[in-house]
Amino acid sequence: MTSYIGTATSRVDGRAKVTGAAKYAGEFNIDGLAHGSVVTSTIAKGRIVRIDASEALRVDGVIDVLTHEHRPRMASTDSAYKDDLAPDGSPFRPLYDDKIRFSGQPIALVVAEDSDTARFAASLVRVDYDEQPHVTDIFRQRGAAIPVPTPTSPEEAAYAPPKARGRAAQAFAAATVRHEGEYYVPTEYHNPMEPYASTAIFEPGGKLTIYDKTQGIQNVQRYVCGVLELKPEDVRVLGPYMGGGFGSGLRPQFQVVLAALAARALERSVRVVLTREQMYALGHRPAMIQKIQLGANAGGTLDAITHDAVTGTSQYEDFLGQETGWSGLLYKSANASYAHRLAKLDRSTPCDQRAPSAATAVYALESAMDELAVALKVDPLELRLRNYSDRDQHNDIPYSSKALRECYRQGAEAFGWSKRKPEPRSMRDGKELVGWGMATGVWEALQMPITVRIALSANGHAEVSCATSDIGTGTYTIMTQVAADMLGLPLDYITIKLGDSTLPQSPVEGGSWIAASVSNGIVTTADAIRQELLRLAKQGPNSPLANAAPDDVALMDGKLASKRDPSRAVSIANAMRAGGVDRIEQEKTTEFPNDGAHAHNTHSAIFVEVKVDEQLGVIRVMRVVSAVAAGRILNTKTASSQILGGVVWGIGMALHEEALIDHKFGRIMNANIAEYHVPVNADVHDIKVIFVDEPDAIVNPLGIKGLGEIGIVGVAAAVANAVYHATGKRVRDLPITLDKVQS
Repeated sequence: MTSYIGTATSRVDGRAKVTGAAKYAGEFNIDGLAHGSVVTSTIAKGRIVRIDASEALRVDGVIDVLTHEHRPRMASTDSAYKDDLAPDGSPFRPLYDDKIRFSGQPIALVVAEDSDTARFAASLVRVDYDEQPHVTDIFRQRGAAIPVPTPTSPEEAAYAPPKARGRAAQAFAAATVRHEGEYYVPTEYHNPMEPYASTAIFEPGGKLTIYDKTQGIQNVQRYVCGVLELKPEDVRVLGPYMGGGFGSGLRPQFQVVLAALAARALERSVRVVLTREQMYALGHRPAMIQKIQLGANAGGTLDAITHDAVTGTSQYEDFLGQETGWSGLLYKSANASYAHRLAKLDRSTPCDQRAPSAATAVYALESAMDELAVALKVDPLELRLRNYSDRDQHNDIPYSSKALRECYRQGAEAFGWSKRKPEPRSMRDGKELVGWGMATGVWEALQMPITVRIALSANGHAEVSCATSDIGTGTYTIMTQVAADMLGLPLDYITIKLGDSTLPQSPVEGGSWIAASVSNGIVTTADAIRQELLRLAKQGPNSPLANAAPDDVALMDGKLASKRDPSRAVSIANAMRAGGVDRIEQEKTTEFPNDGAHAHNTHSAIFVEVKVDEQLGVIRVMRVVSAVAAGRILNTKTASSQILGGVVWGIGMALHEEALIDHKFGRIMNANIAEYHVPVNADVHDIKVIFVDEPDAIVNPLGIKGLGEIGIVGVAAAVANAVYHATGKRVRDLPITLDKVQS
């Protein structure tokens, strides 16, 4: 029997994508389709006094201009605008009233017969404002930052700073060796290739079919129903393909409301596609200021950890994550304290961005650990091993599995870490300084309740359905692999249906939880299919499985066979014939109860080599080795791609990415991918990915942990530590640019 799980299987949707057969949200066409172009605010705070759309309406081909004064009815309560991931506060309501909350806010929608006309006419809309003072600078607002509220539920506790242990302040003051540092990560943007778009198709009777770019089809469907006060059966949302989201699509974005509003207003189909600049008005990774104190004895054992963070949020919602708790997941310390405050800014609400909180918090922690290693004159890897934690320090429980020691060993060996000279500026290659740095990565192994439906036909073909999304990570492929193994069928006998709100329930796709959730969901439903087939097979005359128990049989090679004696088997077709059916269908929900006895996490060790031009300060990342322990790997090909992408993003975080805000106007100055720098081919050299074997029979039946986030965590710190080793210059505010190295 062929086993597909764990193999380097090519993407089953690859041909559709490279040939253009795969359609994205902005590519679904229908006769009579109108096009909307968004008009955005030019101020950061205030009120709209007057919108003059008269000149736009005179343009040939313009159909209408929607504003807060001219639009269909919308819900009036905050609860109607709350989506599945909405933080505390009052969610933003597109085109609802005259209040301006952030620069780039949508304030009107010009609808025309074609997109060029709509965009031109949008430039003719004139707006008068009553402008009010604003604040967009986190450093200016730092003193007014408010503490994260004390949690009142387990859900809130997951985002609150962990409880303190021991007496951290006193232990730090008494420590033999102390390090204290402040680290800054600027606002960063997701910048997926595919722009955000929605095509709202107006159906007879006023129903809507919406093709939307999103990471949560059913989340968007519920949101649109709430905002437009529609019945669930009147809105269907689809998104079969997505050109990258990275967290920006977890919550519904404003273009889907605008497209739906316009479709209902005009009673015709409408598409709205955001420009690249307009996508900078969506969520972002919030700016973050962190202060870390590490105290150790002469032997390098940590006596104290304190981690204090200030992050930005909007004025209308309190977006926060577990910013400081990662410190307690990596290193032992009897004394630790954590604090997190929110700086209210006149900007749009931040949102999750690949490895939210961990990418930024671990950057500070792992940079501080490197600085402590320098102060102790201890190898950075050795310091981490001396403080290695076999238990979750917050809850004092063991991990379901943790192979981080092996990540350190295999990563260091592959990189050649033992050849590192410890002194800064001691390694050279001609005119360039060479630096070697390392860091640790950590993420959560999350899983969510999910429902999967499987329909198996007598010809041995199966259709597997779930409303989950494929955000470019390869969900179609891993679902196909798992279903093929669980049903004992070839890959090309499996059809996957996803990205449709009418399909069985799924959470949003994010947090690295979908692979584990949907794969184990397939296992649950396939088990029900197997049991139903056995019941049918037993109805046949002289059935070789007449006395078989459900656990004694398996699906393999198109047959239901005895595990002990595979010759005792009944084909799928004969089993259905015996039961008088030509198709069986099962739909099951899988839940993942937390026993509270184990922590579930993924880990990594990252080793980086940089070369720095001594005269110009130009930094090049030449080599990266990322050794990852993430449970069972479903597909080594797509999994490697996930880690490679995360490493590249980590390089961008370290050396390139930064939203530059003119605080006088509260406006982003580099809202494009020409001036918002991201790594390109010339910036990326050799990246080696190692998957460390990590069996885990506790986390879930298949032992899957997820890979989307772990690839980026720790990379920025490893790069920063390598830059210090090369130059002797410690840069604590990202990105590390040549002016900072040479200052």
